[in-house]
Amino acid sequence: MAGRRAGAINLTTLIPEQALAAGQLQGSDRPRRLAFLLEYQGTAYAGSQLQANAPTVQGALEQALGTLTGESVRVALAGRTDAGVHAKGQVAAFNTNSRLPLDTFGRGTNAILPLDVSVRAVAEVPLQFDPRRHALSRLYRYTLHLGHQRPGLLRDFAWHPRVTLNLAPMAEAAHRLVGAHDFASFAQPSEARRRQTERHVTRAELRRKGELALFDIEANAFLTQMVRRIVGALVEVGSEKRTQVQFVSLLDDPQPGAASVVAPAHGLCLMKVRYQNDLFV
Repeated sequence: MAGRRAGAINLTTLIPEQALAAGQLQGSDRPRRLAFLLEYQGTAYAGSQLQANAPTVQGALEQALGTLTGESVRVALAGRTDAGVHAKGQVAAFNTNSRLPLDTFGRGTNAILPLDVSVRAVAEVPLQFDPRRHALSRLYRYTLHLGHQRPGLLRDFAWHPRVTLNLAPMAEAAHRLVGAHDFASFAQPSEARRRQTERHVTRAELRRKGELALFDIEANAFLTQMVRRIVGALVEVGSEKRTQVQFVSLLDDPQPGAASVVAPAHGLCLMKVRYQNDLFV
């Protein structure tokens, strides 16, 4: 269950008196577009995108913005994250007629949001800005726990695969992902049959940090479950259930859904969305 705040929120304590006096809460006839840098723990959510009768990050954000501004706000997100997936660098954008200062928007929204969702930065952007279509790339990180015993504190943020992993062949296999490839093997079969599945990966690195293995992958776009299926196949390589040659064949001879091991959602985090210009300077 998402972390909720106890008691009612008094917005007058969050909004400067000069803003209230200027009528900035009520807004004007001229809309403006704002972008949020979002961080969230996805454990309690059915994903980022709005769904009927299910808690989502978009739903929580739209509800908070509606409370703050008194408007009906529709939010657009840079990337769609599945149920249980986290984000450190998600980008959201929305239109508003409110003239509240940017800092007040951030503090006010955070005061209303569940505790597992946080606005880290706010920027005003052009009205035509689309956080998804204008993104150049997205960077994801998947965290594996390598210890002999399952983690306690990291149980919601790292996958403990319960096998001994050889990271060297995993890192070599990961490097083969760089470049333009058909990733149909790493897609849901139904999606691979109806969508174009070529993606361009600019970075794919696996490194060890203490008891953790961190897999970073950056691409222009991703297919549903693509990163989690890649991680599942890499774990097969590290546990000698799949050779590097067999891993590469998933790219060279793509077959929809051939990488059938889907790593758990809780190890995945959207780290950053890149644009032509840095939105939050």
